[in-house]
Amino acid sequence: MEMKRITRCFMLSVILCGLAASMSSADDSNPPPTAVLGAELSADNFDWREIVPYLVMAASLPAEQGLKEVLENSSVLRTYVAIEAQAECGPHDNPCVAKDDGITREREVSKRIDEIVQEGFFERHKSAIVDYQLSRHPFPFSEIAAVKSEKHPDAYLMLALSDHSYTATELEAKYGDPYDTDIFQWYSIFKYRLDGPGYTSKAVFEIDPVDGAVIKVAISLKLKKPKKR
Repeated sequence: MEMKRITRCFMLSVILCGLAASMSSADDSNPPPTAVLGAELSADNFDWREIVPYLVMAASLPAEQGLKEVLENSSVLRTYVAIEAQAECGPHDNPCVAKDDGITREREVSKRIDEIVQEGFFERHKSAIVDYQLSRHPFPFSEIAAVKSEKHPDAYLMLALSDHSYTATELEAKYGDPYDTDIFQWYSIFKYRLDGPGYTSKAVFEIDPVDGAVIKVAISLKLKKPKKR
């Protein structure tokens, strides 16, 4: 499916231009957990640090496999796909995957995400990309994109928020003070960072300076080069 790639420049330009300069698929027998259907998903209970281990794995995998690793383990996308599956169940549908046992449902969610990766996969500027619209409302996020560098051990996940309900004040209450701030075009940027034994991960939050709402987050992961002995 053809994406409106040019009009969504920020989501990819942060990764392919500025951010990159500054900073095995899930086991089918034990799929990653989907948020409970019907439970409220909000921008505040999303935690960017939870995706970091999967970005670490994705950074060392081939392009498409790496994107699957990230997207199959994204709680945002898994919840969205599970809601979509549930919505397809009419009152007389029997059987219905979304109402089936948990293991069957989780496998169906992983299968659908694999299809999203296969259909949405494209390459640009020596990076592999899957960019997917989350058009169902209400839902706290409106877009998700995963990027895997084909030249460097880097991986990225980006999310656009669907409304202006999550504020910079709430962001700081959750993560503390950013280690750095900046301006991108006319937006404010809050930056957070995690340093692991073999990687550096950064989360860059875009803030609307008019109402202080968080608009987007771009999470980057760079593997560190092994130290020479």
